[in-house]
Amino acid sequence: MGIYEELQARGLIAQVTDEEEIRNLINNGKAVFYIGFDPTADSLHVGHFMALCLMKRLQEAGNKPIALIGGGTAMVGDPSGRTDMRQMMTEETIRHNCECFKKQMSRFIDFSEGKAMMVNNADWLNGLNYIEFLREVGAHFSVNRMLTAECYKQRMERGLSFLEFNYMIMQSYDFYALYQKYGCNLQFGGDDQWSNMLGGTELIRRKLGKNACAMTITLLLNSEGNKMGKTQKGAVWLDPEKTSPFEFYQYWRNVADADVLKCIRMLTFLPLEEIDKMDSWEGAQLNQAKEILAFELTKMVHGEDEANKAMNAAKTLFSQGAAADMPCADLTLADLTDGKIDILTMLVVSGLVSSKSDARRAVTQGGVAVDGEKVSDIHAEFTAEDLSGEGIVLKKGKKNFRKVVVK
Repeated sequence: MGIYEELQARGLIAQVTDEEEIRNLINNGKAVFYIGFDPTADSLHVGHFMALCLMKRLQEAGNKPIALIGGGTAMVGDPSGRTDMRQMMTEETIRHNCECFKKQMSRFIDFSEGKAMMVNNADWLNGLNYIEFLREVGAHFSVNRMLTAECYKQRMERGLSFLEFNYMIMQSYDFYALYQKYGCNLQFGGDDQWSNMLGGTELIRRKLGKNACAMTITLLLNSEGNKMGKTQKGAVWLDPEKTSPFEFYQYWRNVADADVLKCIRMLTFLPLEEIDKMDSWEGAQLNQAKEILAFELTKMVHGEDEANKAMNAAKTLFSQGAAADMPCADLTLADLTDGKIDILTMLVVSGLVSSKSDARRAVTQGGVAVDGEKVSDIHAEFTAEDLSGEGIVLKKGKKNFRKVVVK
């Protein structure tokens, strides 16, 4: 089985242009391909997992990845999947975010000895002459056709700024620039990027001739992958300072039964033969599958030592009600009143809820426990002595835990 057939078997490919050419290109390790990442935060999140794993797979098959950091396009903002205009970022913030991305991507992609590249589209977009750009690039795009793109249609009722309207042309120009500068002959992206990607392919062929080798492919789960990056509390980050290895492990350990095997197939590097045997798993076996998923992905992002710690902490948590490696909320005596803290305040200061009204609701609905014992009294209090030493394990719902300690 070639790498193209493996991508199909894992359910990763949604649409392609020139399928036979693409198949031959990546199966023979001849693809120089790019995937773009807009630096809208100072950390990647699990919504980027699909793209990072794909780049790793293709590189291991002999192909050359280009990680394109959208330092230039981030100054405009992608309207895809959004109902309002993205908040504008400063150049300093974008540069900082780009540096953070580099470090995290290196866990997936080998950038040594010319095996991969990381480039920033600000290098060519920021210096463009507006009139020349309109003449050289804008002339190849039909406004009527652009307005049929899904990324624009979703925004027309609420209002689409002219700034954002330029995004498709800029992303298309990225492929054109990468083709000329680095011989990039293939682009990958999510299903919500299809119109932008086709624009890039068409621009190359219009500018350089129909025989120019520039092809596109989309991933089935990119939009779903972005959803995977969100929880009730916000994004699940790859940066351990934002999402601890334990929280990261727990996120994947608690995926829905219906999604676990799909995630294993798409995101892990376990052999397909091994995964196929799991297709018949049900009941308690699905919990084992979730542990496999959580361990494999935590190992990939944070290393095997941290993955083992997170796995052992999770097992200890459910067997004994405590875990040394779970996220910790360190309190001081200043957080207590007369040496005590009530359950509502403790939920807020631990970060498990955002307000006392949320805390009250969680307690009254039976969703709060301390050291495995449900707390139903909103006036329950805990002393400094209760919280000293090893502290207590505070739980909200089925998935959210904090060790609360007074230091």
